[in-house]
Amino acid sequence: MKEKYYISTAIAYTSGKPHIGNTYEIILADAIARFKRAEGYDVYFQTGTDEHGEKIELKAKEASVTPQEYVDNVSHVIQGIWDKMNTSYDRFVRTTDKKHEEQVQKIFKKMYDKGDIYKGEYKGLYCTPCESFWTESQLVDGKCPDCGREVKEATEEAYFFKLSKYQDKLVDYIETHPEFIQPESRKNEMLNNFIKPGLQDLCVSRTSFDWGIPVPFDPKHVVYVWLDALTNYITNIGYDVDHPTDEFKKYWPADLHLIGKDIIRFHTIYWPCFLWSLDIELPKQVFGHPWLLTNNDKIGKSRGNAIYADDLAELFGVDAVRYYVLHEIPFANDGNLTYELMIERYNSDLANILGNLVNRTISMDKKYFDGIVPTATLEEPLDKEFKNTINECIKNTKNSMENLRVADAIDAVFEIFRRSNKYIDETTPWTLAKEDNKERLQTVIYNLLESIRIGAVLLHSFLPETSEKIYHQLNTDKVSFESIQEFGQLESGKAVNEPEPLFARIDKEKFLEELQK
Repeated sequence: MKEKYYISTAIAYTSGKPHIGNTYEIILADAIARFKRAEGYDVYFQTGTDEHGEKIELKAKEASVTPQEYVDNVSHVIQGIWDKMNTSYDRFVRTTDKKHEEQVQKIFKKMYDKGDIYKGEYKGLYCTPCESFWTESQLVDGKCPDCGREVKEATEEAYFFKLSKYQDKLVDYIETHPEFIQPESRKNEMLNNFIKPGLQDLCVSRTSFDWGIPVPFDPKHVVYVWLDALTNYITNIGYDVDHPTDEFKKYWPADLHLIGKDIIRFHTIYWPCFLWSLDIELPKQVFGHPWLLTNNDKIGKSRGNAIYADDLAELFGVDAVRYYVLHEIPFANDGNLTYELMIERYNSDLANILGNLVNRTISMDKKYFDGIVPTATLEEPLDKEFKNTINECIKNTKNSMENLRVADAIDAVFEIFRRSNKYIDETTPWTLAKEDNKERLQTVIYNLLESIRIGAVLLHSFLPETSEKIYHQLNTDKVSFESIQEFGQLESGKAVNEPEPLFARIDKEKFLEELQK
């Protein structure tokens, strides 16, 4: 049996269309999921939408539609963008699904019966956009520390979850499981800034709005967003308070919750305590990824700088967008996006290093061998060094992905293409052809075609459409990870297909001028 691997993203909030910064997360998760599948894991990849709360109720009212109509529309838009970006999720969940709502009510009741939820009154400073209560000391310049907007005083009857009960257990768990929160800087932030100073009991119901899941034994209350949203990771794989399904037993605990660094607090403080209250094992790892900025500023509609993934895909193509966001955001630091930077990276890496290599190699095979893959017969010391470099790149790609260093993994793949371009300069096939050194020319062209195939197999998790185009041009079905364990698996004697440009160079000045218009 294959070893399972359960990866999830945070579920996107249905307050509006997600920008490229939001979309980065699903592309990142997709690259990890695809790579794990290629390695032979039984992958379950879950994403979806978070659809309840006061902000949705207000947005629906502004739009003169019901909250359900509003979230149906936005959820459809979000799923459409996820599909446009070629993401291979196994399940797209919605918190308005009846199955989820029923389980949330059961979970709330179980926690209440256990004594982990009690009734009280909440007084605090509330941020409507973030749906979060804050204390005076947590505010930044008197405003919400997460979004920078105004907060308002709020008092209402509410149910509370005994977060404080689990404080010592949580500190001990995080300190004895260093892999649980990644990167390490996020772990230190959670421990020192939020947990050790003292956990306050958490408000888990609201009465000031109606758009939510009713508390089963007190229907004037609705379940507050975080208890509703976070439980999607278990309700949608068959968790049931009374009878957990075989699917739940198979896939839980999750191997990776992939989330933005701004919501890591909810996933590493609230979520573990909720799970312990239900006597459920914790996920193996929570990774708080950095942000994608534009002009080094946070992306947001309110800031007037929102850039959308589907618009970028229309301009540059899906794989170019995937490449940029995966390559330009380091492991623990924010990345930056501008149209200028996007064009530069497109031209230098995709058009020049990769596209040019594939096109000229297949063209040379057409020219010198009528498009038939030759047989390597005359090896030289340079070839051994070339193959060793490629094997090292394979190893580095896998090691980087094991540690979720996706940008480093893509760099390792592109090192194959860089080295192949250098190999052309070193061997000068056109000179070998002129000298009629056929045996040596056969070996050089074969090695180049094989290096491209190996690079394409590794690239597939990141740029799936591009890899498929390369497979087609090479006319090969040797596309598994097993097929790159040993150099030389591309079949000699088969005909390659016609070379077709993968990425046409962009005229930067002309492009930006058109964009401005």
